[in-house]
Amino acid sequence: MTKRKLGNSSIEIAPLALGGNVFGWTIDQPTSFKILDGFVDAGFTFIDTADIYSTWVPGHKGGESETIIGNWLAQTGKRSEVVIATKVGLDMSPQDKGLSKAYILREVEASLQRLQTDYIDLYQSHKDDLSTPLDETLEAYSQLVKQGKVRFIGASNFTHDRLAESLRLSEENAWPRYESLQPNYNLYDREDFETNLEPLCLNSDVGVIPYYSLASGFLTGKYRSEQDTAGAARGQGIKKFLNDRGFRILAALDRVAKEYDANPTRVALAWLLARPSITAPIASATSLEQLKDLTEAVHLKLSADAVQELNEASAPATARTAVM
Repeated sequence: MTKRKLGNSSIEIAPLALGGNVFGWTIDQPTSFKILDGFVDAGFTFIDTADIYSTWVPGHKGGESETIIGNWLAQTGKRSEVVIATKVGLDMSPQDKGLSKAYILREVEASLQRLQTDYIDLYQSHKDDLSTPLDETLEAYSQLVKQGKVRFIGASNFTHDRLAESLRLSEENAWPRYESLQPNYNLYDREDFETNLEPLCLNSDVGVIPYYSLASGFLTGKYRSEQDTAGAARGQGIKKFLNDRGFRILAALDRVAKEYDANPTRVALAWLLARPSITAPIASATSLEQLKDLTEAVHLKLSADAVQELNEASAPATARTAVM
């Protein structure tokens, strides 16, 4: 399997990242261990999580996903075989949030303890913090890199201007730079990334590891009406995709999937992987069957015609209006 380099870092990964948001949320620790084992056994290494996973679950306080991953690392001894990416900055509590130097230096210790590791391969700003100067955040990361607690840093949910300014400051001050961006990007959510962020990432050689690669499961094709969302953990979030454009995308996915004897999940991920800016999409699995779909997608190579069909079906409304 051909590996891809993450930005200008020395990290090379197979082109799929396993999302750890479901660990301790929709699947328990034993099931999470099976997913992690299956992912690594299939030749993949990149595991993405965050300190905040899963504060939204009643009774949880955050760190549940990191704790499960740490327990798996301790049980299997596979720390050197995987790339661990986690994030800091979103609200762990009303007081515990942001990207101040003091908070980052404190919170990284909690993540390291939960993950049962001495270092984090990719430590990411989960969301830009407008109340903290960019140089303060980057100085904190520089200290952690010098201490060996963090290898590289990444950004998530940054705007073009703030990412560009961060890259400029890193270069001017010889600080570590954001080697990756984690945006919301998939066949449905295209416009913001492609218009504002993709050119910067390509020109600056910033790796892209998009989240919601399957639009919260909508692009798997299992949600085709409001009735299908009943009882689903992400049901409420799916409803916004149930419109003419969403159905047009599903129809195109169905056609291409039939052509390749695949399914919508694999085709949606293969479309992402065909885009030059993308290093590795992030996707989560709650069963080994789902995991197989994710890992098989890496081997699906779409033709230019198939990519074009999906591009046209998923073109944002503004783009379609311009064409018409």
